[in-house]
Parts: sequence; C-alpha cells; structure tokens
Amino acid sequence: MTLNNTPRPHWLTFDCYGTLIQWDEGLKAVVEKMLSDKGEHAVDAAKLIEVYDRHEHRLEQTPPHRSFRELSTLGLQLALAELGLPSQPEDSQRLAAAIPNMPPFAEVVDTLAQLKALGFKLCIVSNTDDDIIAGNVAQLGGHIDRVITAQQADAYKPAPRLFDYAHEQLGVTRDEVVHICASPTLDHTAARDMGFRCVWIDRGTGRQLLPDYRPDAILSSLDQLLPLFKSLGWT
Repeated sequence: MTLNNTPRPHWLTFDCYGTLIQWDEGLKAVVEKMLSDKGEHAVDAAKLIEVYDRHEHRLEQTPPHRSFRELSTLGLQLALAELGLPSQPEDSQRLAAAIPNMPPFAEVVDTLAQLKALGFKLCIVSNTDDDIIAGNVAQLGGHIDRVITAQQADAYKPAPRLFDYAHEQLGVTRDEVVHICASPTLDHTAARDMGFRCVWIDRGTGRQLLPDYRPDAILSSLDQLLPLFKSLGWT
C-alpha cells in the first residue's frame, strides 16, 4: 500500500509505548532489576518479558475488561509462575510505577512540535490507563491534543472498538487519519482489519511484519515523518 494520492490527514494518531516512549528499554531495566533483587540468574530479562507479553496480550482480549494496572499485575504473576520464579507484591508495583517515568525517544518532542507547527492535530491511542500514561504525556512538551486510552474505551488493541471510539471522539472517519505505531501485533492488525492508513516506526527491535499486511510506510524514527509528509505534498 502507499500514501501517495491520499488526502492530507487533519489528525495524526500515535501509539505511545515503543513509538513515542522508550518502552522496550524501560521494561528491560525494570525486569533486570527485579531479577537481580530476586538473586535469579537462570532466567534472563528477555525471556521473562517474552512470557509476560504473551500473558498480558491474552488477558487484554479476555473478558471482563480490566484496567491495565490489573492486567499487568496478573500477567507478571503468571509469567513468574510459568518460569518457576517467586512473586512478591512489590514486583507489579515496581512495574506500574516505572511506566510513567519512561522517557520519550530523543527525536520525539522536537518532531511533535514540528508536526504541530505544520497544522496537524496529534492524538495518542494507547493500551493503558489514564493515570499511568499521564506521566509519559507530561514529557512530550505539551504537543499532544488528545489522549485516548483502553480505560476510556473499555477495549484493548487490536480490537476495533478502541480505534472506533478514538475516531468517534476526534470526529473523523477512518480515511481522515494516519496512525503511526511500532507494534505489528497490535496496531497493524487493527489497520489491516479496519482499513485505516498506517505508518510503522521500525526501531530495529526485531518485531516482524504480519504475513498478510504491509503498512503504508516504514520509517526507522519519528523524525522521518517530516520528509515523508513533504514528499506527499502534505507540508
């Protein structure tokens, strides 16, 4: 697919964690400290994160809808149990406390400022709770116009309900936005199923494209949106 010969969007929607905020780096630091405090050396951080992600994503799609704080707590408990590691209440508290302090990638704040100056409206659509993401949004220079969360929509990506809710709140159709994201599993699945335009920020984390979907553009950092939009005649 391509963005050529498509209309300039009024709104840009962004995934937060991994796209704007250093999720992988922050999660790795939390998990490494957790394992170190447990005196655990048989399991590395990457393995625990892999198992945690699997449980968390499954729980997000399992009724009833629960807060991200609840799901991340249960997902971490299940991951630790699966790997034969002890679980303490402070484990999940540490994770929830760390997320709001995870910083943006180096180019993000300046890029958002330039996009705002070019007349785009900016919205985050994220699988999280309002109180958790507030700390991250506070680090984005005041450039974000709206924040739509799973808590508000009672739904998690890749379920269309979250994006439908976001588009309804913004007063746009699927054809009137471009979504910028880092997760093939969550965001690309929704873009494929719903048909909205999508740009993938592939930061070299090893995430793989879906076998049956290719985003409209693939960039390695957020600031590459600026020359892309210029080439499309949007700026």
